[in-house]
Amino acid sequence: MFFIPRRFVLLTQIVVLMVVFTVSVNFLFYDRSVPSAATTAPLKNAEKAESMPKVQDVKAVKPKELEKAAFVALVRNTDLFGMRKTIREIEDRFNRDYHYPYIFLNDVPFTDEFKDGVRELVSSDVQFGLVEGDAWNYPDWIDQEEARRRRNTADYMHAKSESYRFMCRFQSGFVFRHHLLKDLEYYWRIEPDVNYFCDFQYDPFKFMKENNKIYGFIMAPEEYMATVPTLWNTTVQFMEQNPSMVPQRNLLNYVKNKEGTYNGCHFWSNFEIVKLDFYRSKEYMDYFNFLDKSGGFFYERWGDAPVHTIAVAMFLEKSQVHYFSDVGYYHPAMGYCPEKSDVKSKCICDPKKYRGSSHKCIRDWIALDQN
Repeated sequence: MFFIPRRFVLLTQIVVLMVVFTVSVNFLFYDRSVPSAATTAPLKNAEKAESMPKVQDVKAVKPKELEKAAFVALVRNTDLFGMRKTIREIEDRFNRDYHYPYIFLNDVPFTDEFKDGVRELVSSDVQFGLVEGDAWNYPDWIDQEEARRRRNTADYMHAKSESYRFMCRFQSGFVFRHHLLKDLEYYWRIEPDVNYFCDFQYDPFKFMKENNKIYGFIMAPEEYMATVPTLWNTTVQFMEQNPSMVPQRNLLNYVKNKEGTYNGCHFWSNFEIVKLDFYRSKEYMDYFNFLDKSGGFFYERWGDAPVHTIAVAMFLEKSQVHYFSDVGYYHPAMGYCPEKSDVKSKCICDPKKYRGSSHKCIRDWIALDQN
């Protein structure tokens, strides 16, 4: 009997296995690359469907299709991890498909740690700017001793904070004039430690432009009236001195109570999407300068949210303001979850927990919108 060495048997088996593997792989790739007659027609239909523009087809968005817009945040170096949380939310829910740029502003230089920590997460360009000069300081007409005295005797949230007042004044009259924003048509204000509960099914900037919207908001709580005791009277003085600036069609009834004074309703400005021509307009700037001269940002604690809201109520009409009721949002202490069934499927929040309609000022806005 003829004897075949074991090593030749093993070699033969290996060669056979390699041949079988090669044939199988070639067949697999050939099978996938050449559709059968049964699948060719559906494939062509699918290709045709993909070529048609769809509202939710954001993967094909090109830079030239984006608006002149950016996310803008006024933050401190110590806000890094809260800001990273917000960026992660924005990127996952919206910006990874659009790549709008970010602009971060600070009254002191940003640290390398902050810059690196932000750059690690963003999918787009990012710029870091410094707030300097009059934008973060006392104007000449403010009595700083009187401002200090009033801070020390006040008793409400952020009552003792000097920097909080600088921030409110900056957000009210300077942020949109910073040189890093000069080429922007829209801005989306963002802050640290924020949640966005829902996937965005469209570009809010493009929505604002295509629908001629100037101001967009999500939440509208009531202001602590102890922080703005003279804001409304100062506003009335401005309107009396500048009657031609206030159009007949306005939203002043939204911010007034039955007695004709300020009811405290304000659009929470930690989220706002704004056409910046509004803030840069003569009407708005004249109003801001009038308020600034009165000293209320320092002698009291006027917030940028009521200032923005009253300005919107004076100078805009209902059709120019948009309530983003389909955007789920949480800022520490308050949140909102869409209640519409066609939106809830894209959200991770409980509408029963974060009901926008539970806030009086939102109910008032909806009622106003229906009139």
